[in-house]
Amino acid sequence: MVVVTWRGREHVTECLDALSAQRRAHRLLVVDNASDDGTAGLLAAHPSRPEVVRLPRNTGYAGALAAVLPRVGTEFVAWLNDDAAPEPTWLAALEDELRRDRGAAAATSSMLLPDGSTQSVGVRITTDGHGADLVLAGRDVFGFCGGAALVRTAELVGAGGVPGSFFCYYEDTDTSWRLRLSGHRIVSVGPARVRHRHGASSEPGSPLFHRWNERNRLLMLLRCAPAGVALRELARFAAITALLPVRGGRPEGANFRVGLRLRVIGEVLLRLPSALVQRGAIGRRAKVSRAVVWREWAGR
Repeated sequence: MVVVTWRGREHVTECLDALSAQRRAHRLLVVDNASDDGTAGLLAAHPSRPEVVRLPRNTGYAGALAAVLPRVGTEFVAWLNDDAAPEPTWLAALEDELRRDRGAAAATSSMLLPDGSTQSVGVRITTDGHGADLVLAGRDVFGFCGGAALVRTAELVGAGGVPGSFFCYYEDTDTSWRLRLSGHRIVSVGPARVRHRHGASSEPGSPLFHRWNERNRLLMLLRCAPAGVALRELARFAAITALLPVRGGRPEGANFRVGLRLRVIGEVLLRLPSALVQRGAIGRRAKVSRAVVWREWAGR
């Protein structure tokens, strides 16, 4: 099990306490993204004595997961946010489901907000290529929410691992894409419940949040989606950016700031050569075509 933390002093203890109460034995690996707020001391003092890997700089959620994946030698690897507190049967419910269903490469949890409402029971892909949380779902879902999920380690590695360069956001949806292209399924496990202090580790709605979200969505599509979809969405993003200065009634969200969008375009273009190389590698590994995955799941 991998927990990634960065400046988690206010909430990581609750996460570790919940993991100590799990009814299924597990190895806990905590990746500290160079926290400077006393998190290291809390980790060292916690009675569960987690194995801690302290990185020299903040590599984000995706970067931290990618950094420690080579250390994982277990059949399954759990991804868990440091602001999430799973119920005692959480891990057992996910493991039991993957042991029953050999065709599923990942199992996603029921993530509940502090008021008990549902944040996510999986991830869907929209017709314009956004990843979005599902709050109602059947057993099979397009993708897992990386805040609380269990993935088969061999299948994760075989699909190309974790896209560490994403830093954070869309690493789960990109990974789900690649697992599906590799011929695997992803299931939602309702009884695997986690309470999530959404936003405790990041700032949803901030300019940085939108920059990473928009950039990584486009990179995910360039890596994983049918070529026509990826090019259409890249062109649409550029066209909206070009029109924003001359149109009236501009939306207030940070993702509609021209400067932010120009930076996103610049970062995508800078990463385009490597994204195309990665696209080729993903295509060579694929057992299911991009078009089939898109037809089956886009808009559901």
